[in-house]
Amino acid sequence: MKFIKEIDESIFRGYDIRGIYNKNLNEDVSYTIGRSYGTILKQKYSADKCIVGEDARSSSPILCKALIQGINDSGVNVIYLGVVTSPMLYYANEILNIHAGVVVTASHNPKEYNGFKIAYDIKGEICGEEIVDFKNFTLGGNFISGEGKVTNYDIRNEYINMLVSKFNFKNRLKVVVDSGNGTASIIVHDVFDKLNLDVTYIYCESNPDFPNHHPDPAEAENLVDLQKKVLEVGADIGIAFDGDCDRVGCVDNKGRIISSDYYMAIISKYILPNLENKSVIFDVSCSKTLSEEIRKVGGNPIVYKTGNSYIKREMLKQGMLFGGEISGHTFFKDKFYGFDDGIYAGLRMVEIVDNEIITLSDVVDTLKKYYSTPVLKITATDEKKAFIVEKVVEYCKSKGYNTNTVDGARPEFEDSFAIIRMSNTTPKLTVRFEAETEKRLEELKEEFLPLVNDLISKYC
Repeated sequence: MKFIKEIDESIFRGYDIRGIYNKNLNEDVSYTIGRSYGTILKQKYSADKCIVGEDARSSSPILCKALIQGINDSGVNVIYLGVVTSPMLYYANEILNIHAGVVVTASHNPKEYNGFKIAYDIKGEICGEEIVDFKNFTLGGNFISGEGKVTNYDIRNEYINMLVSKFNFKNRLKVVVDSGNGTASIIVHDVFDKLNLDVTYIYCESNPDFPNHHPDPAEAENLVDLQKKVLEVGADIGIAFDGDCDRVGCVDNKGRIISSDYYMAIISKYILPNLENKSVIFDVSCSKTLSEEIRKVGGNPIVYKTGNSYIKREMLKQGMLFGGEISGHTFFKDKFYGFDDGIYAGLRMVEIVDNEIITLSDVVDTLKKYYSTPVLKITATDEKKAFIVEKVVEYCKSKGYNTNTVDGARPEFEDSFAIIRMSNTTPKLTVRFEAETEKRLEELKEEFLPLVNDLISKYC
C-alpha cells in the first residue's frame, strides 16, 4: 500500500466519501484517506486515537485494513470494532467518549460501491465544505508519519443491552422486520428476540450481494415484500432498515407505507407534549402535514437543509430533542443519544402502537393527507446544477412567491408547495410537489417541471 495523489475527485460527496471498489476506490485510495484523516486528527484536533468499524460488504475488510494502516502510519491509534452498523460505532463514540471515528460503508448503494463516513469530533460526520477541505488536503499529500497501534473492542453486547433496556412492551405485538440483507442483519435478531414481541424476519441474513432488494427503505419498491408479509401474518407494524442501519422505513397494519415525514409527524404528536424544547427540525422535502402536526401540539417546526449531518449538527447547536429527514434518518435526544439509529427509531414507533388502544393505521388516518409526488430525480451536470437552482429561485422571487431558500427553492402556498434543490451526492436535481388536491398538484408540475427542463436544456 502507498499513498497516492491521483484520486478521482468524484468520490468526495456532500456527506461522505463513496465510490466503486476497484474502479475509483481501492486499497491505495483507502490508505491515503487514512493518512490524511490521521494527519488532520493529530494536527488540527490534537487527537491520538479514533474508532473504526466496517459494514458487511465484500470489499469492506480490504478497504478497512488499508484505512487503519494509513491512520496508524500517521501516528494515531485505532480502536477497531470489526463489522458493525453505523449506529453501533456511534454508540461506541458515546461510551468510550471518543468522537473521532470512521465507518467503512456505502450505506444503501449497490454491492459494487463502498466508502467512508468520517467524523473528527462530537459534531459527527463531516459534510459540505469540510468534505471539500478534506479532499483538498488529501490530494495535497502533505501527511505526517508515526506509529499508531490497533486495539480491538467488541461493542456488540453493550449495544444490544442498551437498546433492549430502552423498551418494555406490554403487549406482544406482531412485528415484521426486513433488513434487506444489509449490515443490520448481524444484530437485529439479538435485539428483537430479547423484547416482548412476536417477530417475523425477512431478508435478515447478511448478504453483500443484496439478492432480494436494495437496502433502501426510502424507495417504495424496496418495501413491497415487507408490505405483503405484514398483511400475510396480520402484523401490527412492519419495519425496514437501510444498508448500514442508520435509517428506518415503516409499514402500517394495512400494509401502507408510512413516509418518513409522516413517521416524524406521528412521533412529534406523541412526544412533544412531554418535551421542554418543542422545536423539531426536518429537511425541505417534508410534507406540510409534519409542520401542521408539530404546531397542533405546541411545537415549533424548523425547515432546514437536506442532509443527516446538517440536521444533526443544527440539533446539537440548538439543543433540540427530535429531528429527521425524508430519507429516513431520525434523531432522538429525549431518551437517547441524539444519533440516527434505524432499530431504535423503529422501536419508538412500536412503542406508540403498544401504548395505544387503536391500530397504527388508525393513528395514520388522523393525519391530514396531501397529494404528493415521490422525490423526483432529474439529471443535471454537477457544474451547472447549482446555477439552475439559482435560476429557479430568481423565477420564484419574480413571481412574488413566499420562497424558502435554505436549501434550493421551496415556494410555499396555502394549499401546496414545490421543492427544487440540487443533490449533494449525484449530478441531479431533486424535485417534489405536494398539494391539497390532485388538480393543484398537476398545476404545480405543469408550472415547474417545464421550467426546470428548459433550464437544463439551455445550460447543461
